[in-house]
Amino acid sequence: MASVILQRGRKKRLEAGHPWIFGNEVETVEGNPEEGGLVDVLSHQRKYLATGYYNPASQIRIRVVSHKPLAAMDTAFFAERFARCLNHRERFLGGENAYRLVYGEADFLPGLIVDRFGDVLVVQLLTLGMDKRRAEIVEALVQVLEPNGIYERSDVGVRELEGLEQKTGVLYGECPRHVTVTENGLKLIVDIEQGQKTGYFFDQRENRASIAPLMTGWGARSGITLQEVAGEDGLRRKVPVNKSGKEVSFPYWDGATVLECFSHTGSFTLNACKYGAKKVTCLDVSAHAIESAKANVELNGFGDRVEFVVDDAFQYLRSQVKGLEERAERAAANAVETSPEQSAAKAGGNKSASKTDTSKPMTAGGGRTWDVVILDPPAFAKTKSAVKGACRGYKDINLHGMKLVNEGGYLVTASCSYHMRPELFLQTIAEAAEDAGKLLRLIEWRAAGKDHPQILGVDEGHYLKFAIFEVTSK
Repeated sequence: MASVILQRGRKKRLEAGHPWIFGNEVETVEGNPEEGGLVDVLSHQRKYLATGYYNPASQIRIRVVSHKPLAAMDTAFFAERFARCLNHRERFLGGENAYRLVYGEADFLPGLIVDRFGDVLVVQLLTLGMDKRRAEIVEALVQVLEPNGIYERSDVGVRELEGLEQKTGVLYGECPRHVTVTENGLKLIVDIEQGQKTGYFFDQRENRASIAPLMTGWGARSGITLQEVAGEDGLRRKVPVNKSGKEVSFPYWDGATVLECFSHTGSFTLNACKYGAKKVTCLDVSAHAIESAKANVELNGFGDRVEFVVDDAFQYLRSQVKGLEERAERAAANAVETSPEQSAAKAGGNKSASKTDTSKPMTAGGGRTWDVVILDPPAFAKTKSAVKGACRGYKDINLHGMKLVNEGGYLVTASCSYHMRPELFLQTIAEAAEDAGKLLRLIEWRAAGKDHPQILGVDEGHYLKFAIFEVTSK
């Protein structure tokens, strides 16, 4: 087997667990390594360190697949790795039939993604080394999981950095475009052909469930209380009663009002309804995404509690805040106009006494608020150079989002941009809170779910930040 000797002065990232070796870390190459073929990686002292596959056309020259000598990445190799992946998911996600089965580097299979949707698997072959072994990968997946079909979604730009064309299509068996799976006890219709990435984002599974405590406990704000009444059978029971003393028949009277922005297929909306939300506004700029969300909401029987909006989230949040501010101005103007001093000024002909003409219709739409606002945007910073602009974007949506949270309500916010490091994300939200005049109390801080494990030493795997904040005014 050909060997790659690393430079003496390189950083010891490989020894710390990182599976990538860049071209500028290579001192010499001995032998004639095949493009995409395996090579042994040696220190400058020629000590064996690892085995990985080689691509001279990529900036990432070698991707490590083993820290012990490895002769071949054949069907048996992949079958053993897939069995380990399956064992991990069944241990931590035993009740689910849909999850990320193979998560690239974190499952010691760099360049390979496999998502399971019941009896259908969707694969992404991101690198030359994995692309050249597609037959072995498919054969091993069939051996270990016995799926009805395997579909390829290698339609990602990163393949071009490896000198590969983007590809999609059936690799094995029968693959219907739409498959129905369950997550957190909810039914989901997934479009494996046209949905984003592989059709669905599994990394927020546990985070979606974590909003459960936020969804109830709001009835008292509407003046609804539980009171004991005597039934026709003479037994006393507690029932919800409104300010007028009438029994409330709506079963979700204690639920939160929720706004989910960047909803995609409506996954947070579904969880909000499951855990008792009273009313959910489900918003996405994509009409296709909203149609998918509608189908999922109806499939789970939540149609009477969800409204759908096709709009740009930035624009929608700003318009709601603008309407809120205009209402506040008009309320203040009304209060001034009804004061004795103002009445006397108007009677005396002082036309400048009131600057706001409250008789005219409001110019801004919106002005709504919610108990819980959820912001789960796509990555704003896909490169390091985009971080500055991403900060502006995250600050904008969080600033306007927290302004729309009812006093003492909750802001649920996330970032899936790796280059937006956790400390910078929190700093950006803190700056937004200062500008908005809000106090934030961090209730929960989370990362990706258990089917997205993280290898220490591989910072690129620590991409997802998820936070729940209580929002109060200063």
